[in-house]
Amino acid sequence: MAQEPVASTSQAVAADAASRVAQDVESLLPAGTRYPGEGGLYTIGAGVLRAPVKPHERKADEPLYRPLRIFTVDPAQSRLEAAIATVNVAYEPLEPGPVGSLLEVVDTDPASGRSLRQANLDERNVLMADGYDPSPSDPRFHQQMVYAVCSNVYSTFRTALGRTPGWSFGGPVAPARLVIRPHYAQEANAYYERVDDHGELHFGYFPAGEHPADRTLAGGIVFTCLSHDIVVHEMTHALLDGLRAHFMAPTNPDIIAFHEAFADLMAVFQHFSYPEVVRTAIRQCHGAVEQAELLGQVASQFSRAGGRQGPLRTALEQHGEPRQYRDNLEPHELGAVLVSAIFEAFGTVFRRKTAAMVRLATGGTGVLPPGELPHDLQQLLAARAGKIASQFLSICIRAIDYCPPTGMMFGDYLRALITADCDLVPDDTWDYRGALIDAFRRRRIYPRSAQHLSEDSLVWRGPRIDLPPVRGLDFATLRFQGDPAQAASVDELRRQAAALGRFVTQPERLEEFGLAAPDDKRLGPHRVDPPTVESIRTARRAGPNGQIVFDLVAEVTQAMHVAPSADGPGFTHHGGCTVILSPLGEIRYVVLKSVLGAGRVDRRREFLLTPLGRRFWELDGQRLQPRKGVFRLVHDDVLATGDAQRAKAS
Repeated sequence: MAQEPVASTSQAVAADAASRVAQDVESLLPAGTRYPGEGGLYTIGAGVLRAPVKPHERKADEPLYRPLRIFTVDPAQSRLEAAIATVNVAYEPLEPGPVGSLLEVVDTDPASGRSLRQANLDERNVLMADGYDPSPSDPRFHQQMVYAVCSNVYSTFRTALGRTPGWSFGGPVAPARLVIRPHYAQEANAYYERVDDHGELHFGYFPAGEHPADRTLAGGIVFTCLSHDIVVHEMTHALLDGLRAHFMAPTNPDIIAFHEAFADLMAVFQHFSYPEVVRTAIRQCHGAVEQAELLGQVASQFSRAGGRQGPLRTALEQHGEPRQYRDNLEPHELGAVLVSAIFEAFGTVFRRKTAAMVRLATGGTGVLPPGELPHDLQQLLAARAGKIASQFLSICIRAIDYCPPTGMMFGDYLRALITADCDLVPDDTWDYRGALIDAFRRRRIYPRSAQHLSEDSLVWRGPRIDLPPVRGLDFATLRFQGDPAQAASVDELRRQAAALGRFVTQPERLEEFGLAAPDDKRLGPHRVDPPTVESIRTARRAGPNGQIVFDLVAEVTQAMHVAPSADGPGFTHHGGCTVILSPLGEIRYVVLKSVLGAGRVDRRREFLLTPLGRRFWELDGQRLQPRKGVFRLVHDDVLATGDAQRAKAS
């Protein structure tokens, strides 16, 4: 009798499913309280005032997981290459749609506006069958696919960050859900869109070309919602927007490319959460995981359905030599440089940590013979690859907390990666950080603010002046919903934001936090708004040796309104800092992008006036304003090069 496949459970989903969220705590603060200085010296951003999301709290008699079947790559993948997997999703009761506590799948026919058949994942027969059968022709499976994949991506972020990630949309009363539309329109496109108080993932569908390069039927319908990589990619855009809302502002070439690169990284490393996919890839690539097309390629069907011979994008180096950083590259091409750097670092660590296995399997030579690898070695290599990929995934996500709040560059992300990992794993036995530094160096990705590429030079610094602990922000004073990852209420978050706002806006501290007073003579004809505390969040991180690290992470930004001049139109740009505090309220790091930073206004103006900048900004009178729909504009940017198939699904 054939053995039944075992449902795949990633480490992140296992941790998320077992976690608990405490019940609401009634606020002890009067509604509408204004704190000293609020509205004058500083303001509190919408990210603090927004009702926090509330994942389902599992009851004692409820299961840990909901097993659901998905496509691990896309419908064109062979079943012999582990195209279908049963994955465990953190359990929650669902309404038809499905509609849960965080995600709401809304499926309508774009032509008629009529609702399509809804997936009822709580129906008894569906539960017993691990969801609906994988099928491109059943819209209920499409709904199941996007729900399952998006849920597991959310669990990955929640576990890596040590808190419940929120959205960048929603109101102050009820928690918002991310709306997912599996069949938004007949177009070769998929994108995340934030509009006012709601956010949506839009997945299109389109007819394949006359000569597809895979098993797609010529002229058949290609559904972007059935591409695992595209779904992960778009969900990552939504989560990254919730972590850093200013990262959607197209203020330099790197920040546009970073959103794309980060989403591709999540898609690539998520492949490793499916053991059978990894084992298949290890067998195909003879253990050379850095050459595994099944693991390193992104959105294959989407590209090949149009007749292209390769995937939409890939983390693999194509011609031996590493891609080189150039700020005039198209955003996806520039993002691919960052993706390849981190994937190379992953491959380097994988080879280090599997070298002993290979030596044992080869009698000490370390050279694998031709032919298929022994089955046991395949299993061992696959398990190790999955574990290392999970670690890199967490490193990449945790680093977002250590990024500046605005004006991010690839070099800043390298410093964030190194600092975040040093904080959690001071003893880097296998030199993960060295592998990252070398991979960035080989692509000429250098941080502008560091003097050397040594690890100690890349770690962000603490305050440059003596600062006392911030009163009211030590963990003994903070109020939680039982779990330190959950603030007690919106009013408690306001209190925390106000405490930080008062602290950073003291005149003698403004420059330390990258801020400027309205009467600062260095502003010249420009003016600034009061600083805004954009977010304040707790973070709980578990290291590989079981150590637990708690921090408080906050963003403070300030808008500068640059006046029109002979050099060009006026525009608004932001400065500020990310502040990381210890459980004692001590400021550990200040990650600066000063609003008065040397050359920042000139570099911003120079970019806005380039052809790429003009695609994202438009002239309104004497001022440049950002255009709406940044991700669709990224697609249009690629379309302008004549390569339409590469433009979509970003």
